[in-house]
Amino acid sequence: MSRIEKHPGPLRVGVLCVGNILMRDEGVGPRVAAALRALPDWPGDVEILERGVMGMALLADIPRFDVLVVVDAVDKTGHAPGTVLSFTPDDIASDTVSRDAHGTRLADVLAAAALIGPLPQIQCLGVQVLDLAPENFSIGLTPPVEAALPQLVQGVLDLLATFGLPVPQTEPAASRSTPNRASGTVSAARLPPNPRP
Repeated sequence: MSRIEKHPGPLRVGVLCVGNILMRDEGVGPRVAAALRALPDWPGDVEILERGVMGMALLADIPRFDVLVVVDAVDKTGHAPGTVLSFTPDDIASDTVSRDAHGTRLADVLAAAALIGPLPQIQCLGVQVLDLAPENFSIGLTPPVEAALPQLVQGVLDLLATFGLPVPQTEPAASRSTPNRASGTVSAARLPPNPRP
């Protein structure tokens, strides 16, 4: 039985947006968090969290939720910069190389969190970066990643809607682009063996 099936009351839902705004495309997570907060009628029972790095400090956040959507920059996916990907922790659990831009694997953070208590149901959204290692601190996303922001925001809303949450819509359903899913359940696109989220 899943944690969601066991939970007797309202779901505790979080959107965890990870990234460093001083590192170009690495700052996509905070940009998504800001865009979500700016939406009208954001559901008050869905918490938006903004964290600068993917690391063990997240152990204080993860156990608080039944459902968690993680938004982060990803690299080495084999897709063009600006491509939005949807995947689960299981899709990357066997990787030996960190997929994220922060040097810590999401799988390692979750393994540590599992020692504390049951894990939430987790879905990840990432965007393939163009530049996350500028020579100097640089604020601002590259054009392809900037252009992907609306799709990332809509992707978060669509995921939340699958749990029956009333979420605002940013555009008509017919005009939305569907993120590529690592699992292949939406498209044939897959994450290669050693990308980084």
